[in-house]
Amino acid sequence: MERICENTVAIDSKQNPLIDFVPVTRSGDWSDIGSREYMEDTHVCISDLAKKYGYHSLDQETVSFYGVFDGHGGKGAAHFFCDSLPRVIVEDAEFPLELEKVVTRSFMQTDTQFAKICAVQSALSSGTTALTAMIIGRSLLVANAGDCRAVLSRLGMAVEMSKDHRPCCIKERKRVESLGGYIDDGYLNGQLAVTRALGDWHLEGMKGIGERGGPLSAEPELRMITLTKDDEFLIIGSDGIWDVFSNQNAVDFARRRLQEHNDTKLCCKELVEEAIRRGATDNLTAVMVCFHSDPPARMGVHRTRVPRGISAEGFHSLRRSLEA
Repeated sequence: MERICENTVAIDSKQNPLIDFVPVTRSGDWSDIGSREYMEDTHVCISDLAKKYGYHSLDQETVSFYGVFDGHGGKGAAHFFCDSLPRVIVEDAEFPLELEKVVTRSFMQTDTQFAKICAVQSALSSGTTALTAMIIGRSLLVANAGDCRAVLSRLGMAVEMSKDHRPCCIKERKRVESLGGYIDDGYLNGQLAVTRALGDWHLEGMKGIGERGGPLSAEPELRMITLTKDDEFLIIGSDGIWDVFSNQNAVDFARRRLQEHNDTKLCCKELVEEAIRRGATDNLTAVMVCFHSDPPARMGVHRTRVPRGISAEGFHSLRRSLEA
């Protein structure tokens, strides 16, 4: 199995009379090996995180969890974090009250656990990028380590919810160099095309135990927003998708498909198939989370009436012809 997904719809039933929008979350997913020899992507969709692992949320508010993990150097890391990270999050004593702290801590703790496992089972040694999205009430929290990407559609406009962690990023380059790493021909320490990832403990000089760590960081960057009725859906994709789709292009494509059939899983399948048609060669994974039960509204084209005038030369020419 390359995925763990529940085809259920989560409805937040806690309504505040001052708020006229209650997200109705529904998700779909699709993945393809592409032209690669091995499938190293995996993903997870959980409509009720606490219920999945037998816990009860303190405030009875449903937390849904979605994640894409793009492995490299083997599939061991991607599958380990896909299986372990959601459980570590929900078992944290501060879940879900301090969600941002919990998610950051869980990424780091799970990465340390994987290091210990790889020390005993070297065959699992590998790495993975990771992007997770969690929805609690009207809050959307995206956590990213690597180059998977999350893009939100807001009335058809693409809103980037994550930043790719690549060696070409000036901010990442400075962080890497401050920790003793270097960028060589666009690769971290001449080996990796990303500057943040989980795993990769077997690569010398990449990671370190302690507060500073190493140049390859497992700490995710977070972005949290409050969803409104204008927010239509979220696309989470492995980097193979974004090699051939711009953010806006992906939103436009997905929006048209949802307007046609309103099927999130079919939409993800069509997105992946279109990526392959465009020449994508990597493993491909797409997860979509919609926040409404209805498809996105079609946008009308408003034409502005432009006053039309006549030049002085044209006026005199017309006058002469009328007088003739």
